[in-house]
Amino acid sequence: MLGRTPRAAATWLGLASIYFYGYWMPEYVALLLVSIVTNYGFGIIIGRLRDQAGDSSEISARIALIFGLIFNFGLLSWFKYANFLLDMLRTVTTLSLPGIEVILPIGISFFTFTQIAFLVDTFTKGTREYRFTHYLLFVTYFPHLIAGPVLHHSQMMPQFADPDIYRPRVAKIAAGLGLFALGLIKKIVLADGIAPYANAVFDATAAGHLPTTFEAWTGAVAYTLQLYFDFSGYSDMAVGLSMVFGVRLPFNFASPYRATNISEFWRRWHMTLSAFLRDYLYIPLGGNRRGNLRRVINLMVTMLLGGLWHGASWTFVAWGGLHGFYLVAHHGFGNIFTRCLAYLLPRTATVLVAWLITMLAVVVAWVFFRAVDFTTASTMLLAMFSIMDTDSFPKILFNAGLDTSRGIWLILTWSLVAVSPINSNNLFDRHLGTCMQSQSVAWFSIGAAVTMVAALIAINELRASTSPFIYFNF
Repeated sequence: MLGRTPRAAATWLGLASIYFYGYWMPEYVALLLVSIVTNYGFGIIIGRLRDQAGDSSEISARIALIFGLIFNFGLLSWFKYANFLLDMLRTVTTLSLPGIEVILPIGISFFTFTQIAFLVDTFTKGTREYRFTHYLLFVTYFPHLIAGPVLHHSQMMPQFADPDIYRPRVAKIAAGLGLFALGLIKKIVLADGIAPYANAVFDATAAGHLPTTFEAWTGAVAYTLQLYFDFSGYSDMAVGLSMVFGVRLPFNFASPYRATNISEFWRRWHMTLSAFLRDYLYIPLGGNRRGNLRRVINLMVTMLLGGLWHGASWTFVAWGGLHGFYLVAHHGFGNIFTRCLAYLLPRTATVLVAWLITMLAVVVAWVFFRAVDFTTASTMLLAMFSIMDTDSFPKILFNAGLDTSRGIWLILTWSLVAVSPINSNNLFDRHLGTCMQSQSVAWFSIGAAVTMVAALIAINELRASTSPFIYFNF
């Protein structure tokens, strides 16, 4: 037991989570606590007003919800978008406005979105939480606090209220450590292993160098794989570490690069954020219930704001806009296009062509996601689709000391891993089932996982340079 009672255990885990956050950014612990206390207060007010009969109580609850949303979006806007908005004002008004030195608190997007969902669910779905200890743990729970996944009250509160989760279970510890080790492999071996090829090309292009067609595609595809293994690796580590404590977090990825259309891609990529944008933005805007034109507008608004959520830059807005355009095109013409392909080609070839088109669209969009500005993105895309590439020598990769043949093999091998029908979610579920059936297997798995994690940490420490998780920036 982590404590004499479940409440004591939850309190200990919540305080440990705050310490975990403070270890990273001690100057923003107060901000985190202010956000938690304020949203908890709004949640109580909204819940109690909604429990009262009468139109006036509903109106008061709605007003409290609006003020709660203003508080959260105001907090997020100040720390994440203040300078971005000032730049826009400078451009529009030509005023000489001073910049603001703001350090982005790590994880602010995730703990803010988690609490926005809580307030909305309190108003619309009857969610109630009057135990501050459990609410504190819900928001600060350290496996998800830094970079997600985005959690919902209904997913976590029943688990935190269950006394059984505060009792160690060997099978859950074994399966959790196994998934944690797998996530660390994704990060240190796969993501960091291919990152130099992406960084070399994008950084050189940003510095004014012109990549060859081969280098541009190498950099774009390398980043496509790096981002996936980096973020899905973190998500696996979060789910695995949480399972060590007996708490199950939602999976965040489901082999997105196997998708054969863009809607399927978003059902598989960053699934908790996709669900958040769908449930708390797209559907409240009207979804597809108010005609095709309104559906197009709602899709574009959702994806543009989803792009802006990732960072205060027009390149992120462009990335979101591209995906909005992809979704609109898919909903408008996808079925017709698929039927035409099926008429002309065998089923296997139809699936392959659909997959290739989807991946081409995704890779092109990732160029904007990675590029520091539009000049870099446009240079990369012109090089990728240039038919007048007269200089074929990969000078950028050569100057960076990178072996082109090794890069090709890494891309091919990593791509096969990314599109494998067996993913970490499947492996975790199978491993958990096996460990629950055999305690001997569970203890062996614990030893193997701890050994693997120690070896990976040692490898990472011995490297000349290390790269942080990409989504720590968002």
